[in-house]
Amino acid sequence: MAGKTKARKPTVAIIGAGRLATVLAVALHHAGFMLTEIVARDSARSRRHARALAAKVGAHAVTAARSAALDATLLWLCVPDREIRSAASALALRLGAGSVQKKVRFAFHSSGAQLSRELEPLRKAGASIASVHPLMTFVAGAHPSLTGVPFALEGDDAAKRVARRIVRELGGDSFSLPAARKAAYHAWATMTSPLLLAFLVSLEEAARLAGVTRRDARRKSLPIVKQTLANYSRLGPAQSFSGPLVRGDAETVAKHLAVFKNHPGVHRVYVALARAALRGLPVKNRDGLQRLLRSTG
Repeated sequence: MAGKTKARKPTVAIIGAGRLATVLAVALHHAGFMLTEIVARDSARSRRHARALAAKVGAHAVTAARSAALDATLLWLCVPDREIRSAASALALRLGAGSVQKKVRFAFHSSGAQLSRELEPLRKAGASIASVHPLMTFVAGAHPSLTGVPFALEGDDAAKRVARRIVRELGGDSFSLPAARKAAYHAWATMTSPLLLAFLVSLEEAARLAGVTRRDARRKSLPIVKQTLANYSRLGPAQSFSGPLVRGDAETVAKHLAVFKNHPGVHRVYVALARAALRGLPVKNRDGLQRLLRSTG
């Protein structure tokens, strides 16, 4: 039975050799998928990265223009958003070459912002297409696990069925996303990590006013940040909410605003978040707090 299950897994060619491609290729390899090729740009740096990744996963490092055989069931594009359409066009041309055996049945890209239709050249070449976006951050120096990671799927039904099976093998969770909701999804995704970091930078700025260095602010803030996230996960937002707003303590909030008066960046962040708290969290003295926030601009 194990042999039959493995035989049903699609073979995969990864297009790209950056951070996402690396995490994805290694996860697929560990899950028992056969990776045939790591397809890189025709530049020395890209070829070097592709060779290093290919060595990890038992694949061949190739370039689309020169030597890609594309001898896989699935092409998975992990390239910058602005390059998806051109990469799909180049791959479709390669598939149309007489020397390439046409095995490709599916094509994915992993952009959170772009729709599956960016792969239209590959659809015209006979592939079922989908966008398959992991809701995870991929940065240099970090190697996140895909276990438990949600993947947003949008595109052709056949491609999404294959994507669901692959995500399940990777230990992730998948959900379908209508094309019309893709921009809203990516806005939400952006708030989960990049804009969360923007808030943490503002937190460091606030700490400096208390005489704490940015580096110390990170170290000293982490215990309460981690506990807040643990509370949020277990108890939900309302029961995790604490501090002067939940108590309706307008006098303390006014003191905070006075401290930030000459620091407009952190002042605006504080006011915006306080207003968000009044909209979505349990607070006392709501009217008094609203008047205070209105008066501060």
